[in-house]
Amino acid sequence: MARTRAQDYDTKRLAILHRSAELFAQYGYSGTSITMIADAVGVSKALLYHYYSDKEAVLFDIISTHLEELIAVVEAAAAGASDAEDRLYAISAALLEAYRNADAEHQIQIANLKLLPEERQNVLRDMERTLVVLFSDAIAAAVPEIGRGPLLKPVTMSLFGMLNWHYLWFREGKGLTRAEYARLVTALIAGGAAQAVAAVGAEREGAAKSARRLAKQESDASKAKISAKM
Repeated sequence: MARTRAQDYDTKRLAILHRSAELFAQYGYSGTSITMIADAVGVSKALLYHYYSDKEAVLFDIISTHLEELIAVVEAAAAGASDAEDRLYAISAALLEAYRNADAEHQIQIANLKLLPEERQNVLRDMERTLVVLFSDAIAAAVPEIGRGPLLKPVTMSLFGMLNWHYLWFREGKGLTRAEYARLVTALIAGGAAQAVAAVGAEREGAAKSARRLAKQESDASKAKISAKM
């Protein structure tokens, strides 16, 4: 007869994941043992194995659960926004709020996802891409100058850079709030879009002119050599 799950199974599972993430962040994945996790959570190793077969399973569930939560809150924020600019701010603010008390999980996602087998990495990468698409769609709608052009991906990843690495310097109660920082970041993206498009366009045009000028110089030099031999 299959063993039934306790009513508090999910609560205990989440507690295991959160404490494990803190240990991985502090001691590293390789420096953390199943025994350390069991001791930190206050359960026996036998009970811990009832939840996870090994440390790899713990790592995968830390990241997948974290990403599931991020996708859920961002989708909800996007659905509740009234217009394109509000949507970009709303999903940025929702992401930052979801990071509250999840610095360890976020750090593990960034640093340790690559330690998993390729098959499991692919599952998590697909989840990450879902999150990226939510943000790139919002940027394309909010910033007409960028639209679906070649700058959409770099601008999207720049936005993630500003949001994802905030945990390195952000301190609750000091300076900006999470909502204020989300407003700052989205204003920088939206307000700088036209200038960014113009700057990149000018850079590309300048490079094209230089290439044409160099090609002409090489062509003229080649013609001069041919004339000299005649």
